[in-house]
Amino acid sequence: MNPHFSATYSDARGRFLEACLRAHVPVEHHHHPLKGPSGELLATDVARVGPMDARDVVVVLSSTHGIEGYAGSGAQVNLVAHLHSKLGTGQAAVLVHAINPYGFSWTRRVNEDNVDLNRNFVDHEGGNYPENDLFERLAEHIIPARWDDVSVARCVAAREAIAREVGEEAVRKAIGKGQYRHPANVHFGGTFATWSNRTLNAVCRAHLADARNALLIDVHTGLGPYGYGELMTPAKPGEPVFETLRGCFGDQVHSTTAGSTAYFGSKGSILAGFRPALAAVNFSAVGLEFGTIERSAVRRAVEAETWLHVHGDLSSPQGLQIKKDMRAAFYPEKSDWQDAVVQRVDEVVKLALDGMRAKA
Repeated sequence: MNPHFSATYSDARGRFLEACLRAHVPVEHHHHPLKGPSGELLATDVARVGPMDARDVVVVLSSTHGIEGYAGSGAQVNLVAHLHSKLGTGQAAVLVHAINPYGFSWTRRVNEDNVDLNRNFVDHEGGNYPENDLFERLAEHIIPARWDDVSVARCVAAREAIAREVGEEAVRKAIGKGQYRHPANVHFGGTFATWSNRTLNAVCRAHLADARNALLIDVHTGLGPYGYGELMTPAKPGEPVFETLRGCFGDQVHSTTAGSTAYFGSKGSILAGFRPALAAVNFSAVGLEFGTIERSAVRRAVEAETWLHVHGDLSSPQGLQIKKDMRAAFYPEKSDWQDAVVQRVDEVVKLALDGMRAKA
């Protein structure tokens, strides 16, 4: 196994803090108000390499979807030791470790409120939530009262019937892009800015205050080819963010909203909905998605785990199996996958820094 990866959230946090200590990198701590399943402290830890007045800043974010933090954490532990060698004059890197520590520790994609953080960056004060009318038809066919083969098959059959009417892609995107009316269902975006949302805003305001250019890399797992880190953005070719990203990553970055794409976008995602309140910063964000297992198995794991926290018993044999399946869907504990994650994140960070330096 790759030595940068861990078996639990607490182990991951410990490795990250130890790596920062060895590299003499200062760390700030944002403590979460709740505890982990074993009573452990939860926190978002932020390490910065490079001067506070750096012109160009790259931010590497892990655990937006809690359990996906295993990948981002392993990559961040690796980065800490040699980030100095990647930085040019006037450049810095900020590593935000476990922005959703609750989900990371509890083996969930969501946070303590069953909120999908990557659907939470919307106008809560104005109540301007993205419309998703088709989800209203689908909602009762996603999380059944019981989780068994018969109940799940009924849900699948009902969704397939709707798909024959409106199209399979429309159903898939309606389920995945986020919804704001069903707090006990999947991909709930919340009705207020969550702790993690507020923390990310605070971190970026502090660390990007003197920057002219900032690029955020949000590390995810669960979609795409096994072990491959795909760069994606909701921005379209010709738009400033897309052209900035293309300047760094060339044809490796693709739009999730332009042309034919297998991915659904969310207006409440970090990529689409987040921007630090700093008018002077040229800010862009890119997703880095690592594939794990087949898409339908990932979807079923998410739905089962949501059911478990709404209707089930976490300590039951069924509950333990659902958590095991959830972990496998987002964290293949195999050295080839782990090595691929570390190498790809390392490569993407270097491309980002080199691209920003070339533009200066």
